[in-house]
Amino acid sequence: MNDKKLYDCLVIGCGMAGSVIARELAERAGKKVLILEMRGHIGGNTYDFKDKNGILIHGYGPHIFHTNSKRVFDYLSRFTTWRNYSHEVVGDIHGQLMPIPFNLNSLHLAYEPSKAGRIEQKLIDTFGFGSKVPILDLRQQHDPELAEIADFIYKNVFLYYTQKQWGLAPDEIDSLVTARVPVFISYDNRYFQDTYQGIPAQSYTSLFAGMLEHPNIELSLNSDARKRLRLESGKVFLDGNLFNGSVIYSGPLDELFDCRYGRLPYRTLDFVFETHEMTWYQPKGTVNYPVDQDYTRITEFKHLTGQVLNERTTIVKEYPRAYTGTDGETPYYPIQNPENSTLYERYRTLTDEFPNFYVLGRLAEYKYYNMDAIAAKALELADTIIG
Repeated sequence: MNDKKLYDCLVIGCGMAGSVIARELAERAGKKVLILEMRGHIGGNTYDFKDKNGILIHGYGPHIFHTNSKRVFDYLSRFTTWRNYSHEVVGDIHGQLMPIPFNLNSLHLAYEPSKAGRIEQKLIDTFGFGSKVPILDLRQQHDPELAEIADFIYKNVFLYYTQKQWGLAPDEIDSLVTARVPVFISYDNRYFQDTYQGIPAQSYTSLFAGMLEHPNIELSLNSDARKRLRLESGKVFLDGNLFNGSVIYSGPLDELFDCRYGRLPYRTLDFVFETHEMTWYQPKGTVNYPVDQDYTRITEFKHLTGQVLNERTTIVKEYPRAYTGTDGETPYYPIQNPENSTLYERYRTLTDEFPNFYVLGRLAEYKYYNMDAIAAKALELADTIIG
C-alpha cells in the first residue's frame, strides 16, 4: 500500500529532542508531524507531577536547566517563564558536608587554615583561578601537597561515587564522563556556571505541553514505535503503509534493530521516593554520598521548585545499576568507551540505507547530553531538514 501522505514527518519520542524537532517542523516548515511516544506522558525524563502529598516531584530524578546558548534559552522561554534557581550540591564526606564539585570552599573545610591556604595558592599558580580541572589531571601533579589533595578528592569524592554510578573503575570510563565532575578552582558553590539557569516556573510538563500544542502536531502516547514501524530494504513502513517522509528517532538505537549485534550497555536507576513530615529534610537541593550508602544522592524537590509547604517534603534516593532491557527499566546513561562506541556505530550504520532517517538525542546517539545540548542539536537538525 502506498503512503497516504497523512503525515510529512514521523518523530519517535517526545522528550526534549522529539518535542523541539516536532515543534520546529510543524511551525517553521508547516509539516504534518506524528509523534509516537512509548510512555503514557510527555516530556521524557524531565516529566514532573504532583505526588499524592501535593509535592511537585521530578519522576525520573532531578533536572536543572542551564545553558550558555541564548538561542536555546530564548526558544524554551517561549513556552515557560523561569524560576531563578542556581543548583548547589554538597557531598557528605564522613559526616562533613562539602560543596561538590570540590572547590576552594571544600578545601578549607577539609584542611586546617594554613595548609588549605598553601594548597589553594599552588592550585591557582598551577591551573589558574576559575579553572575546572579533571580529577585525573590533578592526580598527575608531582608537588606533594597537590598530590595529597588529589588523592583526598579521588578517594573521598570521586572513586566510590564513580564505581556506584557506573559500575566500573574510573580508568574504564571515557574522559568526557570523568570531566563532568571536575575540581573547581573557585569559591563559587554553584554546580553550574552557565549564563542561563533555572527551573520552569510552573513545571517541566507544562513547558512541553505548550511546545506540543500546535495544529500540525499529532501525539500518540503509549505507542511502541518498534511495533508500528518496519524498516526493510531501504524503506520505512508505518502501520504497514509505506512512509516516505522524514523520520526522527530519539530512542535506543539497538532496540530499534532488536539488539541484533548485542545490547548497548547503559546504566539505569532505581528511585526510592520518601515523604517526611518536616518542612526541610536537607540544607541543599542535592546531597551526594560518595563514601558511604548504597545510593549516590538524595534530592529534595522543594529546593528546586520553590514550592512552599510546611511540615511535609518529598525526597528521592538514587540507586544505580546495570540496565538489562527488562520492561519498566529506563536506560539513563550510555557507558561511553571505545568498545561500546564501536558497537553503537554498527547500529548507526544500519540507518544509512534509509533516506531522511535521522537519529537525535542521548539514546539515539549514545552520548551523554545535557538538556540544553539536546535542544540545540534539535534546532540545528531542524535547520538542516528545513533548509
